[in-house]
Amino acid sequence: MSLEGQVAWITGAGGGIGEAAARALAEGGAHVALSGRRAAELERVARDIVAAGGSAETLPLDVTDDAAVAEAGRAIAERRGRLDILVANAGVNVPRRSFAEVDMAGWRKVVDVNLNGVMSCVLAALPTMRAQGGGLVIMISSWAGRHAARLTGPAYNASKHAVVALSHSLNMEEGVNGIRSTVVMPGEVNTPILDGRPVPPPEEERARMLQAADLGRIIRFAAETPPHVCLNEILVAPTRNRLFDPIGA
Repeated sequence: MSLEGQVAWITGAGGGIGEAAARALAEGGAHVALSGRRAAELERVARDIVAAGGSAETLPLDVTDDAAVAEAGRAIAERRGRLDILVANAGVNVPRRSFAEVDMAGWRKVVDVNLNGVMSCVLAALPTMRAQGGGLVIMISSWAGRHAARLTGPAYNASKHAVVALSHSLNMEEGVNGIRSTVVMPGEVNTPILDGRPVPPPEEERARMLQAADLGRIIRFAAETPPHVCLNEILVAPTRNRLFDPIGA
């Protein structure tokens, strides 16, 4: 299905999976609205998309700011007249993440972005999608959202598991309104979030991981499925999946 004339809103679009998703959806013909905390990076991505012949705008925000998220959803609908795709991608982890080290401040930071931020964006997008008779939400969870990993820590594991449940809940309630949700659960992806690990992986390991562009292609594939198709889950990992090998990870 062509994305021409569609409008996509991507959070965490200033780098990594969000940037790759924005580029892929724009290449498919969608107008992309880019959100994230780093305005300069959003502008860089938007300039590149426009230079390549695409259409983009920026709406800097922090997904934990419910008022800013709601305003961004309204602004997109008012300026573009519709909102077809939401890619709820913004996510974080903290270096001190094990039960032996994490504190409640770290726990709340992870849950506020990874779960509450997703819900806030969904609530901002739903009124427009309901009014137009359909829409697609793509939630970026993690391999840790299906298979808890010691490496990622309890806050990340719990928040990403919750995103999977949130996506299924959305399909249960909103499918009758033509709204569908796909949850993407990638294994290790070579993005800047790896720099926040207690021991960041070396370049030779990153080269064997999924790359952001791989996820961009997957997200575009999900977006191009016809409206009567609900692709509920996508679980994807590198061929050499280090999460099967805790020593190697």
